[in-house]
Amino acid sequence: MTIDADVDASKETPNFFAPWHRRLFVGRRGLVASTVSSALIVVAIALLLFVAPGGATFRYVFFDGHNLWLAWVGDPRLGIDSLRDGMVTNIWMFLVSEVLVLFFGLMIAWCRISQSPVLLPFRVLATAYTDVMRGIPLILTMLIIGFGLPELRLPVISSQSDAVYGVISLTLCYSAYVAEVIRAGIYSVPNGQRLAARSLGLTQTVTMRRVILPQAIRNVIPPLLNDFISLQKDTAIVSVLGAIEVVRAAQIFSAATFNESGLTLAAIFFIVLTIPMTRFTDRLLAKDRAKRLVHE
Repeated sequence: MTIDADVDASKETPNFFAPWHRRLFVGRRGLVASTVSSALIVVAIALLLFVAPGGATFRYVFFDGHNLWLAWVGDPRLGIDSLRDGMVTNIWMFLVSEVLVLFFGLMIAWCRISQSPVLLPFRVLATAYTDVMRGIPLILTMLIIGFGLPELRLPVISSQSDAVYGVISLTLCYSAYVAEVIRAGIYSVPNGQRLAARSLGLTQTVTMRRVILPQAIRNVIPPLLNDFISLQKDTAIVSVLGAIEVVRAAQIFSAATFNESGLTLAAIFFIVLTIPMTRFTDRLLAKDRAKRLVHE
């Protein structure tokens, strides 16, 4: 009985070493099952919106076609900003912040793992920085940066736009998280790799740059992508500073028309932007798992 059960279970479970046609069949069956279940959930939600006593009001407030289009294109005569222009702001904030976070996160992680006595002050500062920035909520960081820097009246620094202050806040906050992710990835590389590189005559810097970091980054790509998914969504918090991004534009639309369809459109924007990154992360995890199974 036990052997038969194991054989039956192996037929049901996708196996990376199974013939391609069996894996294709199992994969298609799983895809069909997930599609059907998702469709049933969508149908159930749609029925709820139509059957509920206040369904008609809810559909008008959040899913009215005319208001969705008006929120998308905007109307300067009514003081309504276009959500598509706000989306552009969110996207460039995310892209710029991502590059800066990667750079500063790597530098902070490098300082924290350094053993050189010369870098001791930087190591202490990096440790304090990660502790402080991970302890302060992002919205507080954004309020302090957005309202504090202009009060300093410094040339250039105090005359930037709210979106720029939002990028600075996102970079400060997420650099601390990414630094810890990269540091964990560096520590995950076996020490034998470092010893082997040093035995070949490589310097500490070259060993880190050519041997350790490539392996560390490969190990932490999935958690890094998860952090960037959160970073992409948190660009909406810059609305507290008054920047006209997608959420702020939706709020302006709601105040002008007493309709919340703009919020629905903003939510759809973040979903459309986030799901491809999520699926890409899942794909990387699956490939990494398959590769590890092969090596094992």
